[in-house]
Amino acid sequence: MGMYDEDDLAEIRTAREEWAEETLEPFLERHGERKDRFATVSNLEVDRLYTPEDVGDIDYTEDLGFPGDPPFTRGVYPTMYRGRPWTMRQFAGFGTAEETNERFHYLIEEGQTGLSTAFDMPSLMGIDSDHSMSLGEVGKEGVAVDTLRDMEILFDGIDLGEVSTSFTINPSAPVIYAMYIAIADQQGVPREEIRGTLQNDMLKEFIAQKEWVVPPEPSVDAVTDVIEFSVEETPKFNPISISGYHIREAGSTAVQELAFTLADGFAYVESCLDRGLDVEEFAPTLSFFFNSHNSIFEEVAKFRAARRIWARKLKEWYGAESDAARRLKFHTQTAGQSLTAQQPLNNVARVTIQALAGVLGGTQSLHTNSFDEALALPSEQAVRVALRTQQVIAEESGAADIVDPMAGSFAVEALTDEIEERALEYIEEIRAKGDGSILEGALDGIEQGYFHREIQESAYEYQERVDEREEVVVGVNKYTIEEDTRPDILHVDEQETRDRQLARLEDVKAERDDEAVDAALEAVSSAIANDENTMPYIIDAVKAYATMGEIMGVFEDHHGAYQETVGVA
Repeated sequence: MGMYDEDDLAEIRTAREEWAEETLEPFLERHGERKDRFATVSNLEVDRLYTPEDVGDIDYTEDLGFPGDPPFTRGVYPTMYRGRPWTMRQFAGFGTAEETNERFHYLIEEGQTGLSTAFDMPSLMGIDSDHSMSLGEVGKEGVAVDTLRDMEILFDGIDLGEVSTSFTINPSAPVIYAMYIAIADQQGVPREEIRGTLQNDMLKEFIAQKEWVVPPEPSVDAVTDVIEFSVEETPKFNPISISGYHIREAGSTAVQELAFTLADGFAYVESCLDRGLDVEEFAPTLSFFFNSHNSIFEEVAKFRAARRIWARKLKEWYGAESDAARRLKFHTQTAGQSLTAQQPLNNVARVTIQALAGVLGGTQSLHTNSFDEALALPSEQAVRVALRTQQVIAEESGAADIVDPMAGSFAVEALTDEIEERALEYIEEIRAKGDGSILEGALDGIEQGYFHREIQESAYEYQERVDEREEVVVGVNKYTIEEDTRPDILHVDEQETRDRQLARLEDVKAERDDEAVDAALEAVSSAIANDENTMPYIIDAVKAYATMGEIMGVFEDHHGAYQETVGVA
């Protein structure tokens, strides 16, 4: 049953036609409009005006409902931010563990409510700081973590029973997760009490971010190991953050971001079911990670559509019945791709709009980018402004006072429907590639270069619009100035960082029990060979101070290194 009956809609239609003829057309003849076509950042065309006609097919109970009730279009909790604000989780990590620990303490003192850890490229790729490929990259874009000793320093003075920590890492995510558990064990914090989120989303790596160690199928197996172990051992911890953020940063549209992310989520559900896990037990631990870009109404609609699709398909396809299993919870980060090196203070306005979209869309946690990130790792001043942006929205704007304040907007509801419909078309296409299995369809799409081509085409089209000034980027292709606007930026001493890290790694290797390390690594190898869950053995290995590279090398020995195939027809 729609929200408007046919008589109401007919009356509105007649009134709109009269308005168009008597008010709009004469005005357009005199003044016109500033361009012929209006569209979102994703190039989704938007109408001049939305009316009840555009939402006449919406059934309030079935399509919208109430916050905290399926299909969760209006939010996953009844009170949303009236109960407590979203978790303010600023990304931090650079140089050595000591430097990042100092930044963690600074952010906590400034009012941050959750930690979020950035790792350097060697750590992300599962190699050690003394590897030849690590030269020039140690501590450069995140913190260097080689062994449990680094993690001990990273969380020095931080009670894991009190803080929630997010880890943005994927191929080597099981090792970082094992280290976090080991620190909790050292601190005497029960495993069932630790809270946080591990990104651990390998499908999106093969689709967009391009960080991997082993091929897709064994990578998904390792992801599933973490989920299976976490359900039993760390039930308050999210073992995966299924990530559209990097898909969007690679150049996708909002629809592609939503579709490919949800498809990845469904693929992990199928992998867990194949493992024999109960959807009612593991699905509540799954979390998501979305981008928030400049087109505020498109972004709000995307978040609302995400919740609705997930809730419906978890029940329809996988038999999930409980609210907990069908409730899509997500973290949001503002769009790094939108930040400009030109006139970087303009980024404060961009980030504010994007953060507000995340809040209006019902995010559970939020990271706001710093205005100087197009130039360098963020300075303390820039990080403080980014955090204060969230605090102003939470404390001063009123956006946190009303649950789903955009509900009922003719434009937002129409966009929610349109984005949902377009995303489902993509998801069904992926499902068809796998003959009814989204997991198999995603793996096939990776192998055939399907995702790569779709994103590449969208990125190219966007850049064309920017080059032709159809898409305005303030300070870049319009409103440019000649003066130098570069702020003071953070400098990390590359050589000193590398020297300190290599010295610590050498000390750890000299002090540890090599026989214990060898035995622990052999146990990991045996678990892989026997299709056992590898997590208990990885925890033993990190406690023996095996290195990141040594542990990930065991996986590579079994499965081989992955080489991407691109451009297959």
